[in-house]
Amino acid sequence: MLWVLFLLVAWGAAAISCTRLCLVAARLAPPPDGSSREAGEGPRPADGPELTLYETAFLAGGPHRVADLALVTMHLRRRLLLAHTGWATVVDPDGRDEVERTVIRAIGPRGQSPIAPVRSAAAAADAVRALADRLVAAGLALPGGAGSDIGAALRAVRGAALLVVALGAAAVLTPGREQTPGGSAVPVLVWFGLPLVLTLGCLAIARMEARPYSSWASPAGQRLLEARTASAGGQERDALVAFAVRGVGAVADPALRAALTGRGGTARIFP
Repeated sequence: MLWVLFLLVAWGAAAISCTRLCLVAARLAPPPDGSSREAGEGPRPADGPELTLYETAFLAGGPHRVADLALVTMHLRRRLLLAHTGWATVVDPDGRDEVERTVIRAIGPRGQSPIAPVRSAAAAADAVRALADRLVAAGLALPGGAGSDIGAALRAVRGAALLVVALGAAAVLTPGREQTPGGSAVPVLVWFGLPLVLTLGCLAIARMEARPYSSWASPAGQRLLEARTASAGGQERDALVAFAVRGVGAVADPALRAALTGRGGTARIFP
């Protein structure tokens, strides 16, 4: 009867993980009347004003993506030098917006600083928090990156599905388990198949309803992000849009990539 214990564990893992996923999805779902999660400004329509670069960066990657975008923008426009050694050097001390001015202040009066603390300071700046508040109020961003809960819940369901398969295999191989008169393991596999169907069904529904997953953008924000990636505006503008959406993965320059990741590299001009 050891296989019954395995079955109870499998059902427990499947039920808990699927319930967690449903609760998170229900909490993050937009209200049925389309109103904002917070009082005040309603969600921006999909055909409304185009997202700014900072808004795009926040919805795609959160506050640290906004800070990285400011660093890359200043580097491309020769107002800041990002060395492959991981240091930032101020070339032009006049920032064009509050995020850039925050970057310059974080670098300090000596005009040179390691990039990591500059990124952290810029990501935590009031200007970035205000940007986040505006996007949440507009219904485009999730409060506090709550979409990460969806990812964690999905990983839990995937883990439960794998656990069900492992426990089912262990139950079939366990000596002394109950079998049909002909020695078939079919009844045992059927019992384990039910929680497996439950977990796989939840994953299939989540794939249809919740992709693409984002820790920061609401469904409305995701739609605007998709429209933003399809826009064009010149080589530099396209490079910045690609960086805002994809982060360091969009960087073709190994020296700039090394500067942002802190891994060192050889110098080459970023296109």
